[in-house]
Amino acid sequence: MYGDIQEILVTKESLQEKVKELGKRISGDYEGKELVLIGVLKGGVVFFADLIRYITIPIEMDFISVSSYGSSTKSSGVVRIIKDIDIDISHKHVLIVEDLVDTGLTLRYLKDLFEDRGPEDVKVCTALDKPSRRKVEVPLAYNGITIPDKFVVGYGLDFDGKYRNLPDVCVLKPSVYASDDDK
Repeated sequence: MYGDIQEILVTKESLQEKVKELGKRISGDYEGKELVLIGVLKGGVVFFADLIRYITIPIEMDFISVSSYGSSTKSSGVVRIIKDIDIDISHKHVLIVEDLVDTGLTLRYLKDLFEDRGPEDVKVCTALDKPSRRKVEVPLAYNGITIPDKFVVGYGLDFDGKYRNLPDVCVLKPSVYASDDDK
């Protein structure tokens, strides 16, 4: 699997340091409030699991699964809900936990979707941010690590369902994901 990796962009140690910092900030900011964390599947599950271990206040949690990539390396911009949340978020503080903010299209969709359900507020926490690819602005209340415009895998991020289990954020060799026309 590491034979497909061009470079390690963010080490597992750097990731854990940032996650710990985010967990501490979230705990302080939401002390005494009803907080619901909504993890975005599948990519966000590793970050979500790490993050909740560093949050020291009571939380509720749920997951949503959406698709805008399929097996492509580029977002189609069309967001499809695969699995919706199961809990009522009205009058609660909602924090969407995402692995990577890229174009912002998926998060804008999710933020609007949840805001229509009557919560106190909806904010976003992301492990990784790729602002150079942004098509729509989405405010990030808790921003992890800013990365350059490279195709990354690991720490929950995949290409065609593979590489999610790498502990670091890695740049995938272009030869692995390039189509026959691109080679």
